[in-house]
Amino acid sequence: MHLFCGLLTLADWVASDRRAFEYAPRFSSDYWHTAQIRARARVAEIGLAVSPPLRGPADWSLISDHSAPRPAQQAVKELLPDERLILLEAETGSGKTEAALWHFAALLEAGKVDALYFAVPTRAAARQLHGRINKALRRMFETPPEAVLAIPGQAVAGEAKAQILPGFELLWDDGAVAPQRWAAEHSARYLAARVAVGTVDQMALGGLQIKFAHLRGASLSRALLVIDEVHASDPYMTEIQRAMVQAHLDLGGYAFLMSATLGAVARRRWRNEAPSDLISDANLPYPAVWTSKGLHTIPADPGGTKVVQMEIHSGWSGAEAAQLAEDAAKQGARVLVVRNTVVRAQETFAVCSVTASDMLLSVKGIPTLHHSRFAPEDRAMLDRAVEQAIGKESPQGGRIVIGTQTLEQSLDLCADLLITDLCPMDVLLQRIGRLHRHRRPRPDGFSQPRVIVLCPTEGLDPLTQYAENGLGAHVGGPSLSGVYVDVPGLQATLEQIEDQPVWCIPQMNRALVEAATHPEALEPLAARHGWMGYRQRVVGKALAEMRTAELVMLDRKVPFLDPEQRVLCFPDDEKIRTRLGEEGVILTLPKGILGAFAAPISRIMLPAHWSHGLTGEEQVQVDPGQTIRMTVSDMELHYSPAGLQKGGGNDV
Repeated sequence: MHLFCGLLTLADWVASDRRAFEYAPRFSSDYWHTAQIRARARVAEIGLAVSPPLRGPADWSLISDHSAPRPAQQAVKELLPDERLILLEAETGSGKTEAALWHFAALLEAGKVDALYFAVPTRAAARQLHGRINKALRRMFETPPEAVLAIPGQAVAGEAKAQILPGFELLWDDGAVAPQRWAAEHSARYLAARVAVGTVDQMALGGLQIKFAHLRGASLSRALLVIDEVHASDPYMTEIQRAMVQAHLDLGGYAFLMSATLGAVARRRWRNEAPSDLISDANLPYPAVWTSKGLHTIPADPGGTKVVQMEIHSGWSGAEAAQLAEDAAKQGARVLVVRNTVVRAQETFAVCSVTASDMLLSVKGIPTLHHSRFAPEDRAMLDRAVEQAIGKESPQGGRIVIGTQTLEQSLDLCADLLITDLCPMDVLLQRIGRLHRHRRPRPDGFSQPRVIVLCPTEGLDPLTQYAENGLGAHVGGPSLSGVYVDVPGLQATLEQIEDQPVWCIPQMNRALVEAATHPEALEPLAARHGWMGYRQRVVGKALAEMRTAELVMLDRKVPFLDPEQRVLCFPDDEKIRTRLGEEGVILTLPKGILGAFAAPISRIMLPAHWSHGLTGEEQVQVDPGQTIRMTVSDMELHYSPAGLQKGGGNDV
C-alpha cells in the first residue's frame, strides 16, 4: 500500500503536466484511449520506462580504460547479481566508485534495476561526482542518460543547467526542450531520474513522515541505491538511512554501501548482527566485501600500500597552521589544510593572505578558501577551483588550499602534504585519503605521505568542560553540543598517533578504527582519564538521537488504516529534517549583487547560532564593495573571498 501510494503520486505528477496532456475543454468518448497513448509516450520520453541498452557486455572495458580492474573492483564483480545488499569496505582511492558503476552495469544487464541513485555526504562531493558519472555514462551507453544533480535549488541534467522561471517553468542554457530532464525540474522528483547524483538527504527524505516521502520511495524502488561514506552520518541520520534502505530492500530493491572507515559497531548495525568483542572485530580482514553470505576477503592491491608519517604539532592557532603550510608550499608542495571550524580556517587564510597570497587557492585570480559559508553560486565555483588546484590533474608547484570538513570526503584530491586539526579516527583517515591519492611526481622532501596533526597545548581534559576548535562539548546545558564531542575517542586517536607514528594504509585501517571507536577500547580509556561520567553522556546522546529518529521515520510496515479504520496521518506540528540541529535562515539578497568572485549571487545561509530571532523574510541592506557589507535586523555581516563573517569578522 505504501508503494502504491507513491506510484499513484508519481502517476499524478506525470499526468498533471500540460506539456504531455493538454487541457481538453470538451468531453471526448475516446479520451481514455488517447490518454493511454500519451501516457506510454510520456513515460518513455521522461525516462521512466525500461533503461536503454548498454553499449556492450558489462565487462571491465565498459567501465574503464585501465587494463585490469583493481582487487576491490574485481571482488564486487564476482558477486552474484542476486545479492540485495552489498557493503564494500576499502581504502580511499581504491576505485569504489567504479566498482559501484560496474555493479550497476551488471544489474542492468541482468534486468534487475533500471536506474541509479548515487548518494554522498556533501554537496561539494555531489558536484564533483556528478561530472565523473556523466563521463562514465557516455562510455557505458549508446544513448547515454543525463545524470541529474540532486541538489535543491538547482536544475542540472548532464552538462546542461536551467534557469527557474515563474510558473514552475525552466529555461535550459543549451536551448533544448528535453523531456528526459523532467526529474531534474523539482527536488521531489530527483529520485525518479534514470541516473541521479546527490546527497544522502534526498534519499533519506523518503524515509521520514513528510510530504512526498512515498513519491520518493516509489521512484527509488527501481534503482540501485549507492551510499558512499556510510560511516559519515551521525546516529540520527544513520537510523533514518537504515530504515530507508531496509524499506528499499523489502520492495526487492538493491543497495550498495561503501566506506573506508566503518567501525564494527556501525557495520554490525547496518547488517543487523549482534555485537562482538574488540579483538575479534579488530582482526577481521580489510579490505572486504560483505553480503548475505558474510565476509569476502579482498586480495591486497599490489603497490597499493601508502606509508604515512604522522606528526603531532602542539598548538593549532591560525598563525601556526599558516606558517607550517607556507614553509611546505615554498618548497613546491601542494598543501591541504583542513580545519575543524570555519573560524579557524578563516584565521589561517587571513595570515596566508598577507604572507603567501600568491600560493593560495584562487577563483578568477582572487585568493580564497573552501568552507560552507559562501553563497551557492560562489560555492559552485569554489568546488571546481579546488579540484583544479590539487586534484589528480593539477599542475606542479607550491600551493595552499585551506578549508573545513567540506574537503574531507568523496573528493578526488591529491595533496603532497596534509595539515589537519585533531579529529576522530575515521574522519582523520578520510582526510588522509586526500593525501598522495594518485601516483604522480612529488617535490623533493615530499615523496613520502606526511600528516601534521594540530593539537591543543593543554591536552584534551579541558575539552570535557568546554568546546574549542570543534572538539569537546559545552556541558552547561541539558545535552552535549559540539562538532566532535567524543573526547575519549579523540584521546584514543591521539594515542594511536603517539604509539605508532608510521601508518601503513590500508593494512592498519581496521585496527586503527577499532582502537578509537570500539566500546571495549573507549571504556577503559575513559576510566583511566576520569572521564566515565562524560563518556556516559556521549553514549546517552547517541541513544537519544537514535530514539528521536525512530519517532519521525516512516514505518512502511504500518498499514494506512489501523484496526479502528483511522487513516495514517503525518505530524503537522513540527518540521522534520534529515539532520539534527538547528537550521540557519536563508537570506534573499537584492537583485544585481555580485559575490566574492564578481559573479551574481541571490541568497546566502546564515549559521544557526546567528539566526536566532530571524525568519528569513527580513529585508537585507547591502553595501557593495570588495567586502560586501550586509545589514539584517540589527546584525552586520561581511562577505568577501574569506566567506561570510559577522561584522568585524567576529564569529560569536
